[in-house]
This record gives sequence, structure tokens and C-alpha cells, in this order.
Amino acid sequence: MDAFSPTWIAAQLGGLVALGFIIIAFASRQDDRLLVYLIFANVAFAVHFGFFGQWVAMGMSVLVVLRILLARRFPRNLTVMSLVLVASGLVALATWREWYDLFPLLAATFGTLAMFLFRGLVMRAMLAGVALSWLINALIIGSIGGAIAEALALGTNLLTIWRLHRARHRPESG
Repeated sequence: MDAFSPTWIAAQLGGLVALGFIIIAFASRQDDRLLVYLIFANVAFAVHFGFFGQWVAMGMSVLVVLRILLARRFPRNLTVMSLVLVASGLVALATWREWYDLFPLLAATFGTLAMFLFRGLVMRAMLAGVALSWLINALIIGSIGGAIAEALALGTNLLTIWRLHRARHRPESG
């Protein structure tokens, strides 16, 4: 893709919109707000990856929206989780083009496990692994907006993990 072409600019703008939602999401200490903002971020990422022609990444971003909704409605449901994992594998298989399509699939897998099996600190730690997988993908495909978004998502998420951990171990004032 030619740098500064209308498609390239649109792709980068999609990444920047996702960036805004990611920062709001991971800065939240409430799981419900985190998940709602992640839905908006992944819609923006799906558009972003579509402009880049990254079909596995686009498919995984669309499935992330579905996964978040299902995980909220069916928490800890191993059958639903397994169906989401199978759907992710099938979408990846149908759209796979390059070796680095592995990173969106890893992100989707880690994210599915995080959303269905964990809450709080452990969920956010798994989501840090998701952000790292997406960051690697963004760097490989040359996504400026995506790389910034995921680097900030990773940093913001790690900061929130630290804040939650510190709050959990702070002595109660009486």
C-alpha cells in the first residue's frame, strides 16, 4: 500500500480512532466499562484492518465484538468459549495469507480465554498478552495507528494492573 494514499490515510485514521477507545477502556477500573469500550475499539480496528487488506486481523476484530458480547452474556461457559475458539480458527483458516497472520489468531485466542475464564487482574494480564500480539502484527504490517494504539493499550493496561494490585494490597484506613 502506498504511504499517504487515501486508503493508507483511512487505515491510519481507523487505528487512531481505535486508539482513543483503547485508552479509555484500559484506564477503566470497572470490567463492564472496559468491555464496552473494547467493542467500539474493535469495530474501528476491523475497519482499519480492512483498509490494510489484512483479512485475518479484520475477521478476528469482528469476532472480538461477538466474543465480548457472548462472554458478558455467558460468563465462564466453556461451550460458548469453545465455539468462539472454533470460529476464530475457521475465520483464520479461510482468510490466511501470510505467516504473520498468526499474531491476530494468537490475540483472538488469548482474548477469548481471558474474557471467558478470568476477571480483574488475571483478565487484564491476559489482555496485555493480547495487546502484545496485536502490537507485533501492527509493526509487521506498517500500521502506525495500530502500533501506537497497541503500545498504549499495553502500557495503560500494565499501569492499571499495577494500580489494582497496589489498591488490593493497601492497608485499610480506619
